[in-house]
Amino acid sequence: MPTLVRNKRAKYDYSVVDDFEAGLVLTGAEVKSVKNGHVSLEGAYVGITDNQLWLKNMRITPYQQNNQREYDPMRPRRLLLHRKEISKLIGKMKQQGLTLVPESLYTTRGFVKAKLILGKGKKKSDKRATIKKRELDRRVGRALRQKV
Repeated sequence: MPTLVRNKRAKYDYSVVDDFEAGLVLTGAEVKSVKNGHVSLEGAYVGITDNQLWLKNMRITPYQQNNQREYDPMRPRRLLLHRKEISKLIGKMKQQGLTLVPESLYTTRGFVKAKLILGKGKKKSDKRATIKKRELDRRVGRALRQKV
């Protein structure tokens, strides 16, 4: 399961409630571009349209060898999940005010998959606490390595 790209801000901006794996509907040139790492998840989110989940604001730069003239790198891409999972996610997003954000893209058996995080947005104080905890863990790790 080689990770192609990660959204580093996903776990920083959201406290994780649950995570899901979803397939993506991509064209052949987009798959090649994604596998070459020409993709950005910065600012990407999942939206609901007609009881389907769509990955929006994800940028896939055009594949160099494909001369597609009318290519939109920011077009919404459909997420592939089971109907029960989709209805469960839509219910949680509407009732509990949770957000669905892509954390990473990876390949499995030649298919491009997205790891999605269902989470609640953190406040500024929560983000500060996360930074403080990370710094403390680093200091402890350094101290333990120096003593050994």
